[in-house]
Amino acid sequence: METKPTSQNEQQANRRYLTVWRWHFYAGLLVAPFLTLLAVTGLGMLLFANITGKEGERIHITPQAVVQPLSAQAEAARQFVNPETSSVVQYIAPRADDMVAVFRVNNDDKATMVAVDPYTAKVVNTMPRSQGWYHTMDEIHGDMMIGPVGDYLLETAASLTILMIITGIYLWWAKQRSLKSMLVPKAGKGRTWWRSMHGAFGSWVSLILLLFCLSGIAWAGIWGGKAVQAWSQFPAGKWGVEPNPVSSVPTHGDVLNDGKSKEVPWILELTPMPVSGTTMGENGINPSEPMTLETVDRFAREIGFKGRYQLNLPKGETGVWTLSQDSMSYDMISPTADRTVHIDQYSGKILADIHFDDYNWFGKFMAASIALHMGTLGWWSVLANVLFCLAIIFICVSGCVMWWKRRPSEAHSLVPPAQKIKLPVWWAMAVPLLILAVIFPTAIAAIAVIWILDTLLLSRIPALARWFK
Repeated sequence: METKPTSQNEQQANRRYLTVWRWHFYAGLLVAPFLTLLAVTGLGMLLFANITGKEGERIHITPQAVVQPLSAQAEAARQFVNPETSSVVQYIAPRADDMVAVFRVNNDDKATMVAVDPYTAKVVNTMPRSQGWYHTMDEIHGDMMIGPVGDYLLETAASLTILMIITGIYLWWAKQRSLKSMLVPKAGKGRTWWRSMHGAFGSWVSLILLLFCLSGIAWAGIWGGKAVQAWSQFPAGKWGVEPNPVSSVPTHGDVLNDGKSKEVPWILELTPMPVSGTTMGENGINPSEPMTLETVDRFAREIGFKGRYQLNLPKGETGVWTLSQDSMSYDMISPTADRTVHIDQYSGKILADIHFDDYNWFGKFMAASIALHMGTLGWWSVLANVLFCLAIIFICVSGCVMWWKRRPSEAHSLVPPAQKIKLPVWWAMAVPLLILAVIFPTAIAAIAVIWILDTLLLSRIPALARWFK
């Protein structure tokens, strides 16, 4: 029986498929180790946040009839660290009636989180600030514990992941040609089974992974800090501070964040802080009352703060009392309930009262997507994130298994798809991918570096050409 000749259109479609497959292969080769690292550390953060708490606040105690004065609790925490030189700078209210209160106590250049039983004012536990298991996972997740270089590498990996998602969806659609076939894995053996599972898992998680990449790199140093976060900052002019002040006015991130730990809603991090000692503000705490922890805490409850929230004491002569509650800090489950209130330390006036509804559209997107990213929306969100992290690990592992099974046993090189086949550039796909890469600076920088290496080294040195091409 004669074999039906392949039409020119089919040959062209096959060459396009091989071209995109090659792009997807190299993108996966670059990002798979980073995606696996992010999934593993993200899973660790999720579990530690819900077992021990971000600041070790999930310690249970026995509720009693009387709660000790907040000043007595704070003093117990201060005395425990160093009665001579330490000072309390933050109070984190108990998450529930049977859990501890947490105070941040600074002593010289060291910060300690002190868990106190609110019913007895006795210290239950202490831990150095930002040095628990959660924070270790967070530092690896943020910059692999190597500083800006690690931050840029992870941002590049996340940016290239977006390109990998697009090419992966194209490849799987070209094979399946229906949404049902893309989402439901087929039975099979060997490499066929791995490819079916890889494609199905990828289809299920692709949109969430895209959302996670966008919310993740919005925290990163280049696309986040230098681009979108700069133009998305909250308009501090609402309380009389210029959005881009000439003088050096501290931002929310400068005052309320501590090192690598992110505690301030994304949209507020670069926004200048209001200052105490002005004539501005609306009526808040009665100026005849002393501005103490008890007074400010009582006022916080009066204006609607419930359960766990954070109270930051004023820093310096112009500092303000800051009340905050947001899902990013694991205070509550709904990002739409985000709220930050600044109070003048002298007059007791409310200088700013910032709600979720006051954010711009991108700030709202970030608040909601970070809550989804961190699994703070309730038990279903925790379960969904656990499954998501496991799915990402499986996709990375299955991609490696597929490559190994496709690779000839006698091969001594990378053996990329369509090896030794000269493939044309498919500009209809390449141009949109390049435009998308330009939006994310580290992605286009990585592509440029790879092109230069390919032009100057890989194509000119036979040993490298045999291994990579």
